[in-house]
Amino acid sequence: MRQVVQNAVGQGEKRAPKARTRLFLPALAATALASGCVQDPDPGNHPAAGQQPPLQAPAARALHSYAAGLEAAHTARVAAAKRWKLRRVPLTPPPPPARKPHLTTRKGFEVTGHRALDLPPVFTTVPTRDKVVFLTIDDGAEKDPAFLRMMSELKIPYTAFLSDYLVKEDYGYFKRMRDRGVTLNNHTLHHPYLPGLSYARQRQEICGMQDVIEKRYGTRPALFRPPFGNYDKNTLLAAKSCGIKHVPLWNEEVFVDRWEYREWDRALHPGDIVLSHFRGRGDWKGTMPDMIRRFLDKVTAEGYAVAKLEDYL
Repeated sequence: MRQVVQNAVGQGEKRAPKARTRLFLPALAATALASGCVQDPDPGNHPAAGQQPPLQAPAARALHSYAAGLEAAHTARVAAAKRWKLRRVPLTPPPPPARKPHLTTRKGFEVTGHRALDLPPVFTTVPTRDKVVFLTIDDGAEKDPAFLRMMSELKIPYTAFLSDYLVKEDYGYFKRMRDRGVTLNNHTLHHPYLPGLSYARQRQEICGMQDVIEKRYGTRPALFRPPFGNYDKNTLLAAKSCGIKHVPLWNEEVFVDRWEYREWDRALHPGDIVLSHFRGRGDWKGTMPDMIRRFLDKVTAEGYAVAKLEDYL
């Protein structure tokens, strides 16, 4: 059973002042070029009137090229935001932290002997001061090509947690997702209620999905999310034995028509993990791009960028 406090987002949603797209690096590069921060090695050696000027210094060319590349990327992002009917251009996340946050199991989410057994941490938020959130999408039922295009064009990172009974309908779809830089993680073979199974059955569900992802996509996941967010001690013991390092849950869930919250304040916080699902019109009153539009409009309006979860683990 999802441990979330339901609250439909309507006119009561908080709205921050209009977010401004970050262009710090292009502006910095342009300022450096304009102010002469790239020094002339021989300031006294300038061409006379009518003479051809010397070639531009390599350092200046590199800085100019870097600034031009960032500006082009921003221009493409603005165009993509307009094409996908977003209210604002999504903010660019900061670089991944050089020193990863120390992750511990959220209070109240421990199992007996959690620390002594060195079981994977279970958490809903990553400790960070960066104003970022992490988008995670579960199961694999809907395989919408428009969703892949949207996320690629907007350059929005996300993490997938897959179940084989749904993914096997079209392994190629998720290969295309992987090729776009998305990490594919473990959500069991058949999406059962794990605490109702024996240790051996739980291990079969988790390790079996590890094998599928390794065989189909070439890597063995380090992240696992138990179906429905339910687990017990055997779940975490089995997950550890299968090579799992982290068990991220979620602090908010976004649908095509609403948000749901775990916390009493019904608000986003730095480092929050947001859950959604691969769903379409068969389950929702809309499409996956509609869900992403709702997600991005809210987080951007509140001044959050979307970062890649794996960059912080």
